Amino acid sequence: MSTESVTLTIDGSRMEVEIGTSLLEAARMAGIEIPTLCHMEGLSSYGACRLCAVEIGPPDKAKVVSSCTYPCEEGLQVRTHTPRIVNARKLLLELMVSSTPSSKTIQDLAAAHGVTQQRFRPENEDCILCGLCVRMCKEQMMAGAIDFAGRGPDRRITTPFEEDSEQCRHCGGCMYVCPVCMLRCAGPAADSTLCGGCLIACQMPVNTAKIA
Repeated sequence: MSTESVTLTIDGSRMEVEIGTSLLEAARMAGIEIPTLCHMEGLSSYGACRLCAVEIGPPDKAKVVSSCTYPCEEGLQVRTHTPRIVNARKLLLELMVSSTPSSKTIQDLAAAHGVTQQRFRPENEDCILCGLCVRMCKEQMMAGAIDFAGRGPDRRITTPFEEDSEQCRHCGGCMYVCPVCMLRCAGPAADSTLCGGCLIACQMPVNTAKIA
Protein backbone atom coordinates (compact mmCIF):
# COMPACT_ATOMS: atom_id res chain seq x y z
CA MET A 1 0.00 0.00 0.00
CA SER A 2 1.31 3.43 -0.90
CA THR A 3 1.85 5.98 1.90
CA GLU A 4 -0.42 8.26 -0.15
CA SER A 5 -3.34 5.84 0.02
CA VAL A 6 -5.46 3.91 2.50
CA THR A 7 -7.16 0.52 2.32
CA LEU A 8 -10.70 0.04 3.60
CA THR A 9 -13.61 -2.36 3.22
CA ILE A 10 -16.91 -1.25 1.69
CA ASP A 11 -19.79 -3.74 1.77
CA GLY A 12 -17.30 -6.58 2.19
CA SER A 13 -14.98 -5.56 -0.65
CA ARG A 14 -11.46 -4.27 0.05
CA MET A 15 -10.24 -1.31 -1.95
CA GLU A 16 -7.36 1.14 -1.96
CA VAL A 17 -7.99 4.86 -2.45
CA GLU A 18 -6.01 8.05 -2.23
CA ILE A 19 -5.82 9.85 1.10
CA GLY A 20 -8.54 12.51 1.23
CA THR A 21 -11.07 10.49 -0.75
CA SER A 22 -14.53 10.62 0.83
CA LEU A 23 -16.53 7.49 1.57
CA LEU A 24 -19.06 8.58 -1.05
CA GLU A 25 -16.37 8.87 -3.71
CA ALA A 26 -14.88 5.50 -2.75
CA ALA A 27 -18.29 3.81 -2.90
CA ARG A 28 -18.95 5.24 -6.35
CA MET A 29 -15.54 4.02 -7.51
CA ALA A 30 -16.63 0.56 -6.40
CA GLY A 31 -19.88 0.86 -8.34
CA ILE A 32 -22.01 1.23 -5.22
CA GLU A 33 -24.83 3.72 -5.60
CA ILE A 34 -25.53 5.94 -2.58
CA PRO A 35 -28.33 8.52 -2.84
CA THR A 36 -27.50 12.18 -2.35
CA LEU A 37 -29.43 15.42 -2.54
CA CYS A 38 -27.16 18.15 -1.16
CA HIS A 39 -24.00 16.85 -2.85
CA MET A 40 -22.86 17.97 -6.30
CA GLU A 41 -19.59 17.50 -8.15
CA GLY A 42 -17.62 20.74 -8.23
CA LEU A 43 -19.07 22.05 -4.96
CA SER A 44 -17.79 21.53 -1.43
CA SER A 45 -19.45 18.77 0.57
CA TYR A 46 -21.98 19.89 3.16
CA GLY A 47 -23.69 16.81 4.61
CA ALA A 48 -27.08 18.46 5.09
CA CYS A 49 -29.56 16.02 3.60
CA ARG A 50 -28.09 12.92 5.33
CA LEU A 51 -29.33 10.65 2.52
CA CYS A 52 -25.76 9.52 1.92
CA ALA A 53 -25.40 8.23 5.49
CA VAL A 54 -23.53 4.94 5.95
CA GLU A 55 -22.46 2.77 8.87
CA ILE A 56 -18.79 2.57 9.82
CA GLY A 57 -16.90 0.45 12.33
CA PRO A 58 -17.61 -3.06 13.68
CA PRO A 59 -21.29 -4.06 13.42
CA ASP A 60 -21.69 -4.16 17.21
CA LYS A 61 -20.26 -0.63 17.54
CA ALA A 62 -21.50 0.90 14.30
CA LYS A 63 -21.58 4.66 13.90
CA VAL A 64 -23.62 6.50 11.28
CA VAL A 65 -21.81 9.23 9.30
CA SER A 66 -22.49 11.21 6.13
CA SER A 67 -20.39 9.59 3.41
CA CYS A 68 -19.92 12.82 1.44
CA THR A 69 -18.03 14.50 4.29
CA TYR A 70 -16.29 11.54 5.97
CA PRO A 71 -12.76 10.74 4.68
CA CYS A 72 -11.60 7.19 4.05
CA GLU A 73 -9.45 5.80 6.85
CA GLU A 74 -7.03 2.89 6.99
CA GLY A 75 -8.79 -0.37 7.89
CA LEU A 76 -12.24 1.24 8.08
CA GLN A 77 -15.28 -1.03 7.69
CA VAL A 78 -18.13 0.60 5.78
CA ARG A 79 -21.66 -0.68 5.17
CA THR A 80 -23.84 1.33 2.82
CA HIS A 81 -27.21 -0.44 2.74
CA THR A 82 -27.91 -2.03 6.12
CA PRO A 83 -31.56 -2.20 7.29
CA ARG A 84 -30.84 0.67 9.68
CA ILE A 85 -29.52 2.87 6.86
CA VAL A 86 -32.22 1.92 4.36
CA ASN A 87 -34.99 2.68 6.86
CA ALA A 88 -33.37 5.99 7.82
CA ARG A 89 -33.21 7.05 4.15
CA LYS A 90 -36.86 6.17 3.64
CA LEU A 91 -37.86 8.23 6.67
CA LEU A 92 -35.81 11.21 5.48
CA LEU A 93 -37.37 11.03 2.02
CA GLU A 94 -40.84 10.75 3.51
CA LEU A 95 -40.17 13.91 5.51
CA MET A 96 -38.79 15.71 2.44
CA VAL A 97 -41.83 14.78 0.34
CA SER A 98 -44.14 16.15 3.01
CA SER A 99 -42.07 19.34 3.13
CA THR A 100 -41.77 19.93 -0.64
CA PRO A 101 -44.26 17.68 -2.49
CA SER A 102 -43.91 19.70 -5.71
CA SER A 103 -40.26 18.68 -6.20
CA LYS A 104 -39.97 16.08 -8.95
CA THR A 105 -36.38 15.36 -7.87
CA ILE A 106 -37.47 14.41 -4.35
CA GLN A 107 -40.54 12.51 -5.57
CA ASP A 108 -38.32 10.49 -7.93
CA LEU A 109 -35.87 9.68 -5.12
CA ALA A 110 -38.71 8.61 -2.84
CA ALA A 111 -40.16 6.32 -5.51
CA ALA A 112 -36.77 4.83 -6.36
CA HIS A 113 -36.12 3.99 -2.69
CA GLY A 114 -39.44 2.35 -2.01
CA VAL A 115 -41.21 5.08 -0.04
CA THR A 116 -44.85 4.01 -0.19
CA GLN A 117 -46.44 5.85 2.72
CA GLN A 118 -46.82 9.44 3.83
CA ARG A 119 -47.38 9.90 7.56
CA PHE A 120 -46.57 13.59 7.88
CA ARG A 121 -48.68 16.65 7.30
CA PRO A 122 -47.73 18.37 4.02
CA GLU A 123 -46.04 21.73 4.46
CA ASN A 124 -45.52 22.86 0.85
CA GLU A 125 -42.27 24.62 1.69
CA ASP A 126 -40.00 26.01 -1.01
CA CYS A 127 -36.65 25.12 0.57
CA ILE A 128 -35.09 22.07 2.24
CA LEU A 129 -31.93 23.95 3.34
CA CYS A 130 -29.60 21.69 1.35
CA GLY A 131 -27.29 24.67 0.75
CA LEU A 132 -26.63 23.86 -2.91
CA CYS A 133 -27.65 27.36 -4.01
CA VAL A 134 -25.42 29.02 -1.40
CA ARG A 135 -22.39 26.96 -2.43
CA MET A 136 -23.06 27.45 -6.14
CA CYS A 137 -23.27 31.22 -5.66
CA LYS A 138 -20.07 31.39 -3.61
CA GLU A 139 -17.89 28.72 -5.18
CA GLN A 140 -18.81 28.70 -8.85
CA MET A 141 -20.37 32.11 -9.51
CA MET A 142 -17.95 33.86 -7.12
CA ALA A 143 -20.74 36.16 -5.97
CA GLY A 144 -21.82 35.24 -2.45
CA ALA A 145 -25.13 37.00 -2.95
CA ILE A 146 -27.04 34.61 -0.66
CA ASP A 147 -26.31 32.74 2.56
CA PHE A 148 -27.92 31.08 5.56
CA ALA A 149 -29.51 33.20 8.27
CA GLY A 150 -31.16 32.30 11.56
CA ARG A 151 -31.08 29.08 13.55
CA GLY A 152 -33.36 26.13 14.19
CA PRO A 153 -36.86 26.58 12.79
CA ASP A 154 -35.95 30.14 11.77
CA ARG A 155 -33.05 29.04 9.56
CA ARG A 156 -33.45 30.23 5.98
CA ILE A 157 -31.52 31.32 2.90
CA THR A 158 -31.60 35.00 2.13
CA THR A 159 -29.59 38.01 0.97
CA PRO A 160 -27.54 40.20 3.34
CA PHE A 161 -29.92 42.20 5.52
CA GLU A 162 -32.72 40.63 3.43
CA GLU A 163 -32.37 43.38 0.85
CA ASP A 164 -31.66 43.25 -2.88
CA SER A 165 -28.07 42.13 -3.24
CA GLU A 166 -25.69 44.10 -5.43
CA GLN A 167 -23.60 40.92 -5.81
CA CYS A 168 -26.45 39.04 -7.54
CA ARG A 169 -25.99 38.87 -11.31
CA HIS A 170 -29.29 37.05 -11.91
CA CYS A 171 -27.33 34.18 -13.46
CA GLY A 172 -29.88 31.57 -12.41
CA GLY A 173 -27.23 29.24 -10.98
CA CYS A 174 -29.09 28.94 -7.70
CA MET A 175 -32.25 27.79 -9.46
CA TYR A 176 -30.30 25.40 -11.69
CA VAL A 177 -29.02 23.36 -8.71
CA CYS A 178 -32.06 23.64 -6.42
CA PRO A 179 -33.81 20.25 -6.09
CA VAL A 180 -37.07 22.01 -5.23
CA CYS A 181 -37.00 24.68 -7.93
CA MET A 182 -35.47 23.05 -10.97
CA LEU A 183 -38.26 20.61 -11.81
CA ARG A 184 -41.90 20.76 -10.78
CA CYS A 185 -44.23 17.84 -11.32
CA ALA A 186 -46.82 18.76 -13.96
CA GLY A 187 -48.76 15.50 -13.96
CA PRO A 188 -52.30 14.90 -12.71
CA ALA A 189 -52.99 15.49 -9.04
CA ALA A 190 -52.00 12.52 -6.89
CA ASP A 191 -54.15 11.06 -4.13
CA SER A 192 -51.61 12.22 -1.54
CA THR A 193 -48.42 14.26 -1.33
CA LEU A 194 -46.53 11.07 -2.20
CA CYS A 195 -46.75 10.73 -5.97
CA GLY A 196 -44.77 7.58 -6.78
CA GLY A 197 -45.73 7.90 -10.41
CA CYS A 198 -42.20 8.51 -11.65
CA LEU A 199 -40.88 5.18 -10.42
CA ILE A 200 -41.28 4.08 -14.03
CA ALA A 201 -40.00 6.18 -16.90
CA CYS A 202 -42.60 8.89 -16.71
CA GLN A 203 -43.02 10.98 -19.84
CA MET A 204 -45.04 13.75 -18.19
CA PRO A 205 -43.92 17.27 -19.12
CA VAL A 206 -42.24 19.32 -16.43
CA ASN A 207 -42.19 23.05 -15.78
CA THR A 208 -39.14 25.06 -14.85
CA ALA A 209 -39.84 27.11 -11.76
CA LYS A 210 -39.34 30.85 -11.87
CA ILE A 211 -37.20 32.74 -9.39
CA ALA A 212 -39.39 34.99 -7.32
